[in-house]
Parts: sequence; structure tokens; C-alpha cells
Amino acid sequence: IGKAKFHKSQHWGYCNNVAMLVGEDKPGIGGEPLPGQKPKLKYSAFPEGIGSDAPAWVAFDKQVLSFDAYFEEEVPDKNQEPYRIRHCKIYFYLEDDTIRVVEPQVKNSGITQGTIIRRCRIPLPPPHEDQFYTIDHFNINIEVIFYARRYKIIDCDQFTKNLLLKMGVRLNPPAACPDDPYTTERKKNLDSKNPLRPYERIDTLKQFLEYDGHVLRFFCVWDDPESKFHDPRKLVLRYYLADDTIDIKEIIPVNSGRDAALRFLRRDKLPKYAPTGLYQPGTITSRTILNVFGKLVGNKGRYILDNRKTGAVHQEFYRDSDLKIGAVINVWGRKVILCDCDEFTKQYYRTKYGIMDFTPVSHKAPPSPKLEKVFPPYNGFGSEEDSLCSCMGLLLKPPKKDFKKFMEKDRSVTERNILHFIAKLITDSPIDKDRKFLISYFLSDDTISIFEYKQRNTGILGGKFLRRGRIKKPGQELFKSEPSEYFKAQDLFVGAKVCFHGHNFLLVDADEYTFNYMERHANEFPVADIGVIIKKLKDVTKPRSQEIRQAFAAADPGHTETIKYDSFRDLIVSITDETFLEHEIVTLGRYYSVRDECEVDIHFLLAVAQEKLKKNRFENFEQLSSVFIYNDREKCGVLPREKCRTICKSFRLPLADDDLQALLTMFEDDRKQVEYKKFVDGLNWRKNQIPAFQAIKVP
Repeated sequence: IGKAKFHKSQHWGYCNNVAMLVGEDKPGIGGEPLPGQKPKLKYSAFPEGIGSDAPAWVAFDKQVLSFDAYFEEEVPDKNQEPYRIRHCKIYFYLEDDTIRVVEPQVKNSGITQGTIIRRCRIPLPPPHEDQFYTIDHFNINIEVIFYARRYKIIDCDQFTKNLLLKMGVRLNPPAACPDDPYTTERKKNLDSKNPLRPYERIDTLKQFLEYDGHVLRFFCVWDDPESKFHDPRKLVLRYYLADDTIDIKEIIPVNSGRDAALRFLRRDKLPKYAPTGLYQPGTITSRTILNVFGKLVGNKGRYILDNRKTGAVHQEFYRDSDLKIGAVINVWGRKVILCDCDEFTKQYYRTKYGIMDFTPVSHKAPPSPKLEKVFPPYNGFGSEEDSLCSCMGLLLKPPKKDFKKFMEKDRSVTERNILHFIAKLITDSPIDKDRKFLISYFLSDDTISIFEYKQRNTGILGGKFLRRGRIKKPGQELFKSEPSEYFKAQDLFVGAKVCFHGHNFLLVDADEYTFNYMERHANEFPVADIGVIIKKLKDVTKPRSQEIRQAFAAADPGHTETIKYDSFRDLIVSITDETFLEHEIVTLGRYYSVRDECEVDIHFLLAVAQEKLKKNRFENFEQLSSVFIYNDREKCGVLPREKCRTICKSFRLPLADDDLQALLTMFEDDRKQVEYKKFVDGLNWRKNQIPAFQAIKVP
């Protein structure tokens, strides 16, 4: 016969006179309990119709009941205490009906305290050890048994009371906790004992525990009379509230020539200066004693503590009540003025003393007159900037350049940042009158270079006339301390007369980029600001408006409402009595100009472009096409015109900007997008060469 294993909740019974194995918790027909069978509540839950129907781990999440309790512990073999009363906390976790018992630690108790029972489900005492404690087993002023130890619950917190009332529990009144016999007896003995001699207790622990880490900080000044320069010494005073001590630290400025000391005053109590001077060591003590017998008994004294402090010397020390803004304290003979304090110190005095005025005291000495730095005159060696740097310090450094301006105005793919002007010499020599020069102004570093155009049968070689560099304005002293003035971009415009190293030039024209750049930056170039020019013209022509209209009508006999530029210039010069600059007239003419739009043959433009590419041996058409395809993210075969222009500039195509813009316009579709494949095929003089053409003059 095999061994049978039965659960403890199961047993043999009879049903209809038939023996069978049945369970104690098994209900009868229809789920109704059998006679003598009690339902067992497994977990805490709200009564039906009250609270939430959610599971306990959801309804009671993070909800803990706290009970105050105690238990009696027997102490064998000790007459002083037959038992001990030990207080503890019982925590009941509603989410899973677990219980934890903790005993608060008592200082110097000599007992191991802390967690008595770790968090777990605790079974009920016998004979119901198969069940566990739930919320229904707890109330005030009752006893519970946890693992054979009896705990008396005397009270609970407010949250626990509210929850028990909500669960339908009728709370008992709180119970009183009995006194521990040993503690009561020990306190009684201590109170009945008197000291055999006078005892004085100096207890500073409370002040230390309350104010530890709290420091008042004041900003001070000490005007040292023995200082050579009579400069005020800046100090920081810190008052420690924990023990009423003071330390002072000096703030030493940079390059002051003073030695950096760790502390101006070491941390200690600071005495107020006594009128009789300093006390000798040992004069001031914390306690005083009396010799009772003197020298009557064998020259031996009998000393006891003097609680009346007869003959004691009292010395006053600085306290927090003595420190305030504007006060003068004596730091071992040095008069220190408290000028300001930090925010924590202000809040402390507002709270404790009700002080609201914290106006800082001005302690700054009148500023010494600044000595103007005088530089020696330029000696002629090197540049002026380089010579000036040798006067700035002992270590020679090269002059600093405007790197930001260089990066912004340097030559790039889309911007040239170079202004070109056509100039002629101002001279009476018939040989030099017809000489033409190209003046280039570099915006990145304000340098100027001059090239002369080659002309046949003049006997003058063209080429570089003046190498690139900064040019001083004429009429300045050579050997002087002040830096010289150099020509700027604002000094160059059409009609300006400039003198470069003794050569007088008249600027007669400029290229299209120069005119466009000056008009785009009209705030830097007043001669290209159309608003300023029109306002100036209105002020001049306002009294003669009728006469001016007749003059313009006479210049247009065909009533076309347009006149040639030369006639327009002559009229402006006569109207303004030659007060307008030539560049202002050019800007005015460009603003009101009517440009002739002529239809240019695409084959003519491609022929010109192919001829230039062929002369410069440009053959990177496959790479150019690959870059176009790479930038075409949508692979639709078209790109914006400005993007195509930037790509062409990066390949340094030998085409003028106007010609490149015209070619890109020819290959635009209806959406103003350039078909780059047709554009590259049209430029490819290797595969799609256009026959030779005869040069024609395009207006």
C-alpha cells in the first residue's frame, strides 16, 4: 500500500454514509457554507458597498497603518528591575497584509534596538495558526500576539484612525503607557542626591547643536595709518554663532606687492579692549576657587569652587549684538570698520534683532588721477603699429590684426570684396594725361594696389604701378606719437581726388560690382545712398521746380519721357550749381535708368562661353555634372539658379558673372529652376562644340 499525502486542511468525512476526502473550506451546494463552517478572509478589503472594488494591491497601494505599542520583557536575576517596558511601532501594510515591528533607538540604553520583526505576514496565535492577521484584528487599547510575544496597542496616528473608521471599525479610547520601573527608580535616586561641594556647569552643547555651521560674514576695511601709501586694507570678518569666535581674512588685490597671509586674525574670541590694557596670562579663568584654611594647617591649602566668583576678573568679548554695519571694532589695537554684510547675515539680524536698515558704508578712497600714457614719436624703423607695440610691454608682440573683419570681407566664391576704380593722373604733362590706372581697394585689410593699363606707342610700360599695402593720407607729420590716418573705402568714389605717395589721381569710373556693393551698403557710403541724395536734391531744387521741369522737357523733344545719361548729367550739374559729386550723379542716374532689354541668341552666348572655356583649358565637365547631381536631393533634374551659380563659382569657371547669369537664365524652366544637365551639355565644348562665329556688337 503506497503512502498517501494529505493537506492539513483536508480530512476524511462521510457524505451520504460514504467515506471520502473533503476540505474544510469547501462550501456546500450552491456555494453556501456548511453547518459549523466559518468563512476565512484571506486579505484585507473594504466592506461591500464601501470604498473601491479594486484588488487590495491597487486600492491600498502605499498605505501603511502606524500603531504605538509596548511590550513587557522579563529581566531574570536582577533585583533592580523585574521587567522592562519597551516601546515600539507596529506598521501594517494594507497592500499585502504584511507587518513590521520597529523599536525606536534610545541613547545609552544598552539594548540592541531597531527592527524586531521584519516585514512579513504574521500568523494568528493557536489554535488559528493557519490564518494571518488582517486589518480586522487591529484596534486601539487591545493586545496582539506576534510569535508568542504580547504587544499592547495604546494609540495610532490620525491617518490610521480615519482609515479604521472608514472600514467600519469602532475605535477604543487610547490607553496610557506604564512607566518603566528601572527608569523611574534611577531618576528618583538622581534627584535626591546633592553635590558634596559647589558645582558649576558650563554647558555650550545646546548653542553648538543649534548654530553649528551658521556663520555671519561682514566686509570690513582697516585704514592702516603706518602704510606707506595710506591705502585701505579690505578684510572679511566671520563670526561663528556656534561658539562666539571670530576670524578675519584679508583680501589682497592682484599685483599689490603684499605677502599673501593665510589669516589676518586666527579664530578665537575677540576681547573688547580694556581701559587698563591687556590682562596677564592666567588672570582670566573660567572658574574661581577659594582657599579655605589658608596656610594655617601645615602650609597646605584646601581649595573649593567659589560659586559667588569673589575676585573674578570679567572680560567682555565681542558678541553678535555688537556687530552691525557702520560699527568700529577694536581688533587688538586696529580700528576696523564694518561696511557691509552678506544676505544670510541680513536675514539673521532681521529675525533676531529686528534691524531693517542695511545701507552699506562707502569706504572707497578717492580715485587717484590717471596718468596719461605718452608714447614716444615714431622713429622711422618698421611700421608705425609695430613700433607702437614695442612701447606696450617688455615682451615684444606683433600688432594684432582685425581677424573678424578679415573673415567677413575676405574674397569668397560668391563675393569678391574688392572695389575697382578707373583713375587718371591729374597733371599738365601731355604724356601722362592719357595714362589709365586700375585702383583696387581690398575690404578685408584696407589695402590698395594700382595697376596701369598697357597702351600702344606711348613709351610707358604698363603693369604693376603700386604694390598692395595701406596708404597714408597726405599732409601728416611723419615722426609723431599719434597713429597716422590711412585711406578708407569711404574716401574712394567716382569723382574723388586722391594723392597716393605724391601722385594725384582722379577716379573717373568704377565697375558694376563696385557700384552694386556701395549701393547695398549705403549706410557706409553716403555717396551711394539714394535716400540722402534725393533729399539733398529736393532741398536744392524746391524753389525752381517749374524751371527744372521746362529744362527736362526741352531735353526730350520727342516726348519719349527718357533722355540720355550725358544730357541728364549736364542738367543735374547746372541745377545743383556743381555742388553734387560725380558719384552722387551716377547713383541718381542708375536709380532712374531704363536698361535696354535685347534678346540674345543662346547659341551666341554658348559660343562665347565655349571659346573662353577652351582657351582656359577647362575640361572638368563630368565632375561638374556629378556635383549638380549630388546637390539634387530630389533627383528631379533641376536646381535653383543661385545654387547653380555657387557650384559654377566653386569650379572657377572662366566666365564673367553677367554672362554666367544670362546662361543660367536661358536654361530655366517655368518654375525658375535651372535644368543643369542641358546647361552642362551646352558648355561641353568637347562633345557639343558650336561652330565658329563672327563677333557682333550687342547693345
